[in-house]
Amino acid sequence: MIEFIKHLGAFFLDFIETIVIALAIFVVVYLFLFQPHEVKGSSMYPNFMDGEYILTDKFSYRFSLPQRGDIIVFKSPQNKEIDFIKRIIGLPGDLIRISGGFVYVNDVRLSESSYLPSGYLTNGGAFLREGNTVTVPTAGYFVLGDNRNHSSDSREWGFVSSSDIIGKAWFRYWPISQIGGIPYAKYTLY
Repeated sequence: MIEFIKHLGAFFLDFIETIVIALAIFVVVYLFLFQPHEVKGSSMYPNFMDGEYILTDKFSYRFSLPQRGDIIVFKSPQNKEIDFIKRIIGLPGDLIRISGGFVYVNDVRLSESSYLPSGYLTNGGAFLREGNTVTVPTAGYFVLGDNRNHSSDSREWGFVSSSDIIGKAWFRYWPISQIGGIPYAKYTLY
């Protein structure tokens, strides 16, 4: 009987040790490497659907700066309790203009055919009106949703501060039919 109690005690100690180690690994991964997010709304349609789940890479921006075309998750400028997902269009120092339904970066029309439907037009908003030009500030980014007619983005509320960026959308894990890495647009402007 004493042997049984010793084995049972050893089993529970091993079990608790395993749980503590697993929780410690989870906390490190969650805080410093990857964070799950649910896509809410239709602002990134058709590339992301409402209810999809992604992993956000919180690590790579510690060693490199966000790039044009990256899809990022960030704290909403209007409510820091809400996370948004959008595509980076403008980098610090860029001149951004919307004219004739198209986005211009540094006076070059942005080719968005890899993620927007053919013939898609972009309208201005309260912050960036049609025909006006804004300069992206240092440590700021200009972001747009892919579903421009149903997206609250930089056209409405301005720039995203680098300090509000959580990370880069890295991997879609739900639904299973869409599982895989997230592709990014590459632009040539210069």
